[in-house]
Amino acid sequence: MSFISLIRTTAALALFASLPALADVPPHPDQIAFEPLKFEPPNAEQFRHTLSNGVVAYLAPSSEFPLVNIAFTFKGGQYLDPKDKIALAGATGVMMRQGGTTSIPPAELDERLDFLATTCNVGVGGTSSSASINCLKANLDESLALLMDILRNPGFDQKRLDVWKADMLEKLKQRNDSADSILGREWSALLYGRDHFEAAEPTKQSVESITREDLQAMHKRIFHPAPGNLFIAVTGDFNEKNMLARLESALQGWPAGEVPGDPPAPTATFKPGVYHVEKDIPQGKVQIGLRGITRDDPDYFAAMIMDNILGGGGFTSRITNHVRSDEGLAYSAGSDMSAPVWYPGEFDAFFQSKNSTCALAIKIIREEIDSIRSKPVTQAELDLAKKSFIETFPRTFESKPAMLSVFVGDEMTNRPKDFWQTYRDRVNAVTADDVQRVAQKHLTPDNMAIFVVGKWDEIYAGDLQGRATMRDFFNGEVTHLPLRDPLTLEAPQK
Repeated sequence: MSFISLIRTTAALALFASLPALADVPPHPDQIAFEPLKFEPPNAEQFRHTLSNGVVAYLAPSSEFPLVNIAFTFKGGQYLDPKDKIALAGATGVMMRQGGTTSIPPAELDERLDFLATTCNVGVGGTSSSASINCLKANLDESLALLMDILRNPGFDQKRLDVWKADMLEKLKQRNDSADSILGREWSALLYGRDHFEAAEPTKQSVESITREDLQAMHKRIFHPAPGNLFIAVTGDFNEKNMLARLESALQGWPAGEVPGDPPAPTATFKPGVYHVEKDIPQGKVQIGLRGITRDDPDYFAAMIMDNILGGGGFTSRITNHVRSDEGLAYSAGSDMSAPVWYPGEFDAFFQSKNSTCALAIKIIREEIDSIRSKPVTQAELDLAKKSFIETFPRTFESKPAMLSVFVGDEMTNRPKDFWQTYRDRVNAVTADDVQRVAQKHLTPDNMAIFVVGKWDEIYAGDLQGRATMRDFFNGEVTHLPLRDPLTLEAPQK
């Protein structure tokens, strides 16, 4: 036997010896027993500090890598946009990063951050804004100084602003190219009303009207260190005491402004029915749904379990199985239940299918909604949905930045302090009767809207086998909406 053959034989014998006895191997994978998952969610109070000006900072030091991540979160967002300047808040975030500071030109700021190997981001979302750096521990002081200069003294360079406007106008020109874009825009308008920030869309006029003075005013309104407006999270390789001193120094002398009010609830009346926008595409895009619940609704956990079983659970969910796997009508089909903090979100089911089979897929989805309303889900479905929430629960805290992001969000929105400690118990407490009850309460088909983007003649006629047509819904009545001008969002003149 050669030396190499001897090594291979020895390794094989060692591996065989390490395997469990055949008597210990279950006859089927379903019979494999696993130890119960043991995980206790971290306590936010262990990481929480209050600075001398009242700002809350969460600190989670670690020494895995010589890096530091500092994230500032501010309460204000796109809901603060004036009605005639939609995109102003978003532009403010972009230009704070791209427009230099009052003492550092944009190109020089980019070069200094690149030289330090520091990633710096500033952004404005719907209900909050953020600014962050990720840098080497050795470059922390200089990187933090640059971040604070951006936050406190943005330059809003006019040339960079002009470039941003030109880029935005090009993007606006293309927003009718995609059925996804059309459906998303019109669906949000139907749910929340065009005047609500959830559905507000920039136009050529609103983009062109934005000035440096507008950016400065929005910056002053959002980016300031008032308690309740600014929340800080720091992770990485640092000394906790020294970091608190750094933050105190960074915020010193930065005047606090007024904390923005909560995002407004929509005032528009949601109207059920069938809606359509004509688009010459081979596959129709469809969304079915209605307004939903808030994050703190007592039905939250039962509603999330219900949605998981109905269409939110991927390949294990009813809509995906029936529309995609059984009938082969769509590559992607499912549902989603969103639950924002300040006003009800939405439930929607969605798919994309050939124009001729859209009506059939809609019919199947409505049948699944009727089914989950009319009879209890099976114990197997309930157990699987619960496990999907409970066994993925630790991923909420899988990294220290993710963990502190959760704590900051909870602090900003006043989430109950015991939410994560009682999370799994409340998931486990959901029963089949609870699922049926919330389905009956929140998923009323006659109160839903069906929104379709595609070739109406083909969609309306239905499938060749005659299993469904659009006449099956709302007595065949439909509201045809115009394909709006991509720059003005105005309906074309007839």
